[in-house]
Amino acid sequence: MSMTFEFTAEPRSDLGKGASRRLRRAGKVPAILYGGGQDPLPLTLDHLKFVTQLQNPAVYSHVLTLHIGDRTETAVLRDLQRHPFKPTILHIDFLRASADRKLRVHVPLHFINETTAKGVKQQGGVVSHALIDLEIACLPKDLPEFIEIDLINLGMGEALHLSGIPLPAGVELADKVAPGSDQDTIVVSIHHTHGGEESSVVAPTTP
Repeated sequence: MSMTFEFTAEPRSDLGKGASRRLRRAGKVPAILYGGGQDPLPLTLDHLKFVTQLQNPAVYSHVLTLHIGDRTETAVLRDLQRHPFKPTILHIDFLRASADRKLRVHVPLHFINETTAKGVKQQGGVVSHALIDLEIACLPKDLPEFIEIDLINLGMGEALHLSGIPLPAGVELADKVAPGSDQDTIVVSIHHTHGGEESSVVAPTTP
């Protein structure tokens, strides 16, 4: 991974809702660092600097560097609590990234060849995305920035399911999915445009 993301954080001992409100009024955001077989560590980050880093979507699928006082931790962004209508982050969850422990993280899906897919270019269908990211499990060294899905051979009325998504080496679905099971949900499909002939979605055939 060529991109790096670094954050400066401070340990915090003043906990509770009142303390968190005071931090937010001061332009700070409360956070927690947990996992890796260690005790959770409450933190504070600068809100403006953190939000600026969030403008790059790659931050969600990279191992991050946290500078905490005179030490450094590696972590991934596990969860964000956002204000319901203000552009404000209320709380951050960081998950420690240990070299020998698998992470469970969400990574975005990148769909390629949508306009040239068989079901679109030759059969006049439209692509429908049911999922835009996947929860995967892998070691930090194998964490992909995104997962690419090639739609070139997907035809009208066909779909790709979770069990059929090609994953990079060292990467697996966070939860095992058996082909054809109730958990084997559709990720992407091609169907008729509105007003066109109805067609049921079927799994793509293997050439």
